[in-house]
Parts: sequence; structure tokens; C-alpha cells
Amino acid sequence: MKTQSSAIAPTGIAVSGRPQASFGTLQAALGVIAFSLTFPATAWGLEGFGPWSLVAVRSVLAALIAGGCLLALRVPLPAREHWAGLAVVAAGVVLGFPLLTTLALETSTTAHAAVVVGLLPLTTALMSALRMGTRPSRTFWVAALAGAVAVLAFTVQQSGGALSTADLYLFAALLVCAAGYTEGGRLARVMPGWQVIGWALALCLPLTVPLAAVALSYEPVQLTFHSVAGVLWVAAGSQFLGLVVWYRGMAAVGVPKASQLQLAQPLLTLVWSVLLLGEHLTVAAPLTAAAVLVCIAVTQRARG
Repeated sequence: MKTQSSAIAPTGIAVSGRPQASFGTLQAALGVIAFSLTFPATAWGLEGFGPWSLVAVRSVLAALIAGGCLLALRVPLPAREHWAGLAVVAAGVVLGFPLLTTLALETSTTAHAAVVVGLLPLTTALMSALRMGTRPSRTFWVAALAGAVAVLAFTVQQSGGALSTADLYLFAALLVCAAGYTEGGRLARVMPGWQVIGWALALCLPLTVPLAAVALSYEPVQLTFHSVAGVLWVAAGSQFLGLVVWYRGMAAVGVPKASQLQLAQPLLTLVWSVLLLGEHLTVAAPLTAAAVLVCIAVTQRARG
């Protein structure tokens, strides 16, 4: 008699392959929704904090949340062989991407900054292929490239296509974040996703605590509803909870497929920008959204 194949999730619970993949896709999608609010929340935070203060404070707050969870559950230290990977996650996701995008948002709109998110899925898939030896199908790559081109064309059209210093920050953020996502997805196969980002945040505390103290002493702070809400969201929502479900989703469905869900992130960011920041959305948005949804459907069905 044939037995149904099953897999052990990072939580230790045995689940069948198809439900695990569906739940993994859902978790990755929840992460994308959380990330889509990052740029508008950062714009809010910049209303009352300087860029260095904002990045340092968000990292410290997220580390306190993660550290409290690690201590409360008495999670043992990761194995020695995992610390190098955690350092890559910390450098790319905890420090590099937040700092570079925050510096970019000082002179760029959230619509312009969304170009980095539009290119992130393709870059993450490339990083995954180099680091983990994954080989997605040709259909997967064609759909992924088409989705990236659609998002890039939309966001560049929104920004007028002008290159600036902010673009250099954004392209650098793209590379470091893709590396962090890839390494985090690999580690999430051997430890729960929330522990991956939790330990990465804790690893940064010796840097972020003194950085926060110095930055707050030099950069003026104005506590308003927007600035406080923005910092709280990027700390708890984007930096911790969003990454928890994101890494769990990547562990379940694989880095390349999970990364393609981020094709929808720039469009979600634009919607939040209209609702929260009062930015204007052009008629090209629904057309781009339809193209992106088609690409996501193809990449999710394509077999690697």
C-alpha cells in the first residue's frame, strides 16, 4: 500500500507536501504584504527621525522583540556552522537594505524606490542559483524576467527615468538584500524562520545600540504620530514579523518561487503610498498589476 509522502516542517510537525507548499506560499505572501508597507512607513519615520537614527532604532526595537522571544522560549544558540550565514542575513537584511533604502528615500519618492523591489525577485533567484545550486526551468526564468521588466518599466515611468544618487543606494540595496534573503532561506531549512531573523537581529545589537545612541545625539528627533507609527511598523512588522513568515515561506516552497511573489510588492507599495502618503497613481497601475499576476501564476506552476 502506498503511503502519502510527507515532510517535516521547521516546527517539527509532519505535513503532506501539497498542504505544506500551499501554507508556505501563504506565509511568503503575508511577508510580501508586510514588506509592501516598509517604504511608506519609512517615509513616515523620516518625518521625525534622521536616516541613521531611524535605521538604528528600528533594528534595536526589532532585536528586543526577537531577543525576548528567544529568551522566553529558551532557544539554544545556533550551531557554529550557522553563524557565518546569520552574519550574511544580518549584513544584508538587518543593516544593509534598511540603511540604503532609507538614505534613498530622503531624496526619492516611494514610487521611485519601488524599482528595487521590482528587481529583487529576479536578483534573489540568481543569487539562489549561484549559492544553492537551484536550477529553475526555462519557463520560470522567462516569466520571472517578464515580470521584472513589467515592474521596472512601470516604476521607471513613474519616476521619470532619471538616475540619481538615490538610484545607486537602491541598486546596492538590491544586491545585499538578495544575498540576505538567499542565505536566510537556506538557514530556514534547518531552523525555524523566526529564529533565523531573531539571531541575525541579536547579532547586530553590539553595532546598533551604540549607533542608535550616537545618531540620536546628532540627529534631531520630533515625535509625532506618523514618525512613531512608522518606526514601530518597520521594527515590528517589516524587520521581525514580516521576515518570520517570509523565511518560513521560502523554506517551504523554495527561494526562487517565493521570491517571485515579491513581483506584486511594488504595486502594493504604490497603493499604500496613495492611501497613506497622498501620492498619485496613474492608469498604468492596473495594467501592470494584471501582467504581474500572470507572471506570478506562471512561476508558481513552473517546475524547477
